[in-house]
Amino acid sequence: MRFWLRWVVPSALIAVLAFPWNALAHFGVILPSDDIVTQEDTKNLMVEVKFVHPMEGAYMAMAKPKRFGVVRSGEHKDLLPVLKEAEGKGPHQEGSFTYWKGEVAIGRPGDYVFYVEPAPYWEPAEDKYIVHYTKVCVNALGLEEGWDEPVGLETEIVPLSRPYGLWTGNIFTGRVLLEGRPVPHAEIEVEYLNESPGNPNFVQPPSDPFVTQVIRADEDGIFNYAMPRAGWWGFAALSDASWKLERQGVKKDVEIGAVFWVRTTDMR
Repeated sequence: MRFWLRWVVPSALIAVLAFPWNALAHFGVILPSDDIVTQEDTKNLMVEVKFVHPMEGAYMAMAKPKRFGVVRSGEHKDLLPVLKEAEGKGPHQEGSFTYWKGEVAIGRPGDYVFYVEPAPYWEPAEDKYIVHYTKVCVNALGLEEGWDEPVGLETEIVPLSRPYGLWTGNIFTGRVLLEGRPVPHAEIEVEYLNESPGNPNFVQPPSDPFVTQVIRADEDGIFNYAMPRAGWWGFAALSDASWKLERQGVKKDVEIGAVFWVRTTDMR
């Protein structure tokens, strides 16, 4: 999904003047107000759903998702009705972008795996649609159960290391699935969300390769990555869908992404 900005600049990024880098990776985002809910915390989470170039802080306007839900103890709950349209502004963008947010009540203990299936996003620079199936896990009230179970999306990353309670420098391990099966030697893009709450300064990558890290899974679809900074980190494994979407009478390719977000915290 990385492309050369010097040749083609999609309209959503014309205003991103402060970032002349060439490689811009798209990431779906589910950003909860916390990744661990304790007895002392408020039991209402604020959840934001966005589409972004995380390191650059460049956001795309996002249509209302097709699905938004949560799984706890194997039970799916439809959360699409809680989402409300909102407007935001990236740190280096002119104008605003559309995203979605809502408040979710946390009642019972367990791991809450939030997921979203967005409406297909047309990317003219790549002449294809993009659909990112995105997940994040929030632990509630001390019961650590369910974080390592698939949700059942067309493609997804399933954690093999617990995806919360991570110190900066910890290794995150996951497995890439496509239609329920591991993807051998999958390519995974990794980016830091520069607008992570508590980030003391906006990271300025010294050159293009520092924007998006790229790693390969092994023959079983398993990958590892050590996260060097506190905040939210996104992992995106990209595949070509077995189906196409029509645009102006022409069948177009669809890139589907399995995206997972984890948060790291500095030791103090």
